[in-house]
Amino acid sequence: MKRVTGIGGIFFKAKDAPALRAWYKRHLGVDVQDWGGAVFSWSDSDGKPTGGTTVWSVSPEKSEQFAPGTASFMINYRVEDLHAVVSALKAEGCNVLDKTEDSEFGKFAWVIDPEGNKVELWQPPDGQ
Repeated sequence: MKRVTGIGGIFFKAKDAPALRAWYKRHLGVDVQDWGGAVFSWSDSDGKPTGGTTVWSVSPEKSEQFAPGTASFMINYRVEDLHAVVSALKAEGCNVLDKTEDSEFGKFAWVIDPEGNKVELWQPPDGQ
């Protein structure tokens, strides 16, 4: 069974999220949207879309999005079979959170790594 197949997103907190988003937009050209982040579409070496995306998002410092993790960031990893990966992690004694989510954006689950970082696992919807 494959486990992680790629990075689906990078999420981090900022003391002044609007100012940091503006900095990234102005100085690095990140196409920051009103929701607080950007979506990077995957492409091959010729620039042709390959069907995947990576989300980049800045959250306010007080955000509870990463709780119960203790870090100021969270990485979203793509997986092919969320339920199989979660089952394997539980069997291996990992700290898998009870909550899972199934939405139009795909299936999500979370695990806390040994350093206290919340890790998001994401099975994209079919076709992505």
